[in-house]
Amino acid sequence: MSSAMQIMVVDDEESICEALAAWFQKDGYWVETAGSGPEALERMQQKPCDVYLVDIKMPGMDGLELLARLKEKQPDVDVIMITAHGSIQTAVEAMKRGACDYLCKPFDPDQLSLLMERVMASKALRDENIALREQLAEQREAIFEGFVAQSESMQEVFSIIEDVAPSSAPVLITGETGVGKELIAHTIHTQSEQSYGPFVAINCGALSETLLESELFGHEMGAFTGAAKARRGRLEMANNGTLFLDEVGEISTKMQVALLRVLEEKKFERLGGSRTIETNFRLISATHRDLPQLIKDNQFREDFFYRINVITVPVAPLRERLEDVPALADHFLERYAQETGKPMEGFTQRALGMLMSYSWPGNVRELRNVIERAVVIARGRMVGAKELTFLNAPGAECQLGTLTLKEVEISHVRAALEACNWNISRAATQLGIDRSTLNRKLKRYHLTRP
Repeated sequence: MSSAMQIMVVDDEESICEALAAWFQKDGYWVETAGSGPEALERMQQKPCDVYLVDIKMPGMDGLELLARLKEKQPDVDVIMITAHGSIQTAVEAMKRGACDYLCKPFDPDQLSLLMERVMASKALRDENIALREQLAEQREAIFEGFVAQSESMQEVFSIIEDVAPSSAPVLITGETGVGKELIAHTIHTQSEQSYGPFVAINCGALSETLLESELFGHEMGAFTGAAKARRGRLEMANNGTLFLDEVGEISTKMQVALLRVLEEKKFERLGGSRTIETNFRLISATHRDLPQLIKDNQFREDFFYRINVITVPVAPLRERLEDVPALADHFLERYAQETGKPMEGFTQRALGMLMSYSWPGNVRELRNVIERAVVIARGRMVGAKELTFLNAPGAECQLGTLTLKEVEISHVRAALEACNWNISRAATQLGIDRSTLNRKLKRYHLTRP
């Protein structure tokens, strides 16, 4: 490790420079020397170093001035001040100005080695943290790529995410299957204080009660038939991170009681075990079920509901935010064009009309699958109506001419209104959206009855 580190010794006493250079070279460091502050700055321009050892007392530019100049040019550089016993107070002042340590004359070779090891370890940790932050930023960017939305309802979702992500409060995401609830949960995680911890997801609706209990709590060896060895559960894996319970409405009331205890006490035991395991995670849940109705039907515990539902993030179905369809379609087209290596350029106007006319019962997930299939079977550079005929969408044969994406939706909404004689409720029903959503579209697009 040390051989890659580059050190510059800056001292007006040549003997000091030679002695320090010899000791550091013996430890495997690359060492350069400079007899003054200006010379050090000149060499720094040619070849920056990782660490600078700077004498405080130098004629002309002293060590404190050189420290400021070095920090100005390399803010993260490590600077060690060289001082005599009588100037320790000055060295302390230098550390307040950004020096990482100081070295007293006369030098002890063992002290030099320990000092440099400490500085190198600190630098390695700092570089690792920077790399982790950059990696996390890339992950966040990749996650947000999946969030392509222009609708007012999704902008409200983004606003909620920004507000709640920094806290550790439990979040409940509601919405139909396929609207992107797990993507929202993952985004909240990456924006939270738990972002450096794990994101552990489990689909509660895909497992029986027995399997779900084992998956969540883990088990000890011999806890049941087939438990040949101990196994950690998701509650344990999610420690210092986020636990995402997808389809939480499918959990039995018995399991709800067990989870409620974990959420309140932050500890549990594995199946077949007696050792108490502590865990601390942020809980994010999601469901497409009407939990208040399940509570009325005695199928969901009210105390568990209030424990997981501190913050609610409602996600509208795609049919209620059709303005998101063109942007999402373009996003998925670009993704699958890259994956398949096809030079796809876009959609024909007829194809856009079909996408805007469809009700999307499967929401964003269905749109993604539709675009993936269209890209796979497409023979040209444009996705046309023939690649989407399996949608059976009304308006598939319409001739749209050269309309923009925004004009496609405006035209479709106006056509529905005219067909219903501008009856807002009937037009909303025909479009597959609620009355308030249609009113927002009328306001946004300045549509008024003739």
